[in-house]
Amino acid sequence: MANWLISNYRVSIQRACRCVKLVRAMYYYKSHRRDDTLLMMRMKEIANTRVRYGFRRIFVLLKREGFSDNHKRVYRIYKTCGLNLRTKRPRRSRSAEHRLERLDTQGINKVWSIDFVQDALYNGEQFRVLTVVDNCSKICHGLLLGKSLKGTDVAAELTRICLIEGCFPERMQCDNGSEFISKEMDLWAYTNRVTLDFSRPGKPSDNPYVESFNGKFRDECLSVNWFLSLDDAREKIEDFRWEYNHFRPHSSLNDLTPKEFVNLHQETPETLLSTV
Repeated sequence: MANWLISNYRVSIQRACRCVKLVRAMYYYKSHRRDDTLLMMRMKEIANTRVRYGFRRIFVLLKREGFSDNHKRVYRIYKTCGLNLRTKRPRRSRSAEHRLERLDTQGINKVWSIDFVQDALYNGEQFRVLTVVDNCSKICHGLLLGKSLKGTDVAAELTRICLIEGCFPERMQCDNGSEFISKEMDLWAYTNRVTLDFSRPGKPSDNPYVESFNGKFRDECLSVNWFLSLDDAREKIEDFRWEYNHFRPHSSLNDLTPKEFVNLHQETPETLLSTV
């Protein structure tokens, strides 16, 4: 407004500011705020390609890429861009029972957790996915997809994974599904000296590691992809597994990826295990 008076009525800056009741210091002030364009563009790019990553995970990725902005600045831009995740408020349980604590995880590949996740193709055809997760490193060892998976399929997949890893876990946490209580799984566990640790019926909280992974798997892969065929689903699910193990930072691992945690653990096992 002051500039309009100056240009149209040829008055001085002092008089123009007095007319519009503007302090002259404000007229001369130049903003020193840094340009947020580059940071904003990168945040939107990450949010668009990884649609279920929230503020904290995006902030970790930005730090990895060399951005020095603090979390307050990043969060302000995050809110300004409208990148907030839409989450449902969890319903609190009206009653809870305490259970005996399981032994703490003492090392990588000592305790694994397994479970099934169900989904469907575009035409409604159902399929299931066997998830295999290491409790210590959080690494996903395998995602076996099929229309009908039996105890023999589970045992064969676990054998394949163990041969790749070069070892068998000491303990395997699982629920009471028919595939896990089958004779084939019982024989596999006995032959390879693996203890099957079953959770209580109706208590998925007894197996928290794989349940946590299943939630991320559904949220970041199954719910955001359109599967045209089983082969298409296998390809997309395997892409997710690679990204989860090699790219996705994990808060309980001090923002390392599972693969980074495993690699560092091989160098300094005592230090890193104390963080899990």
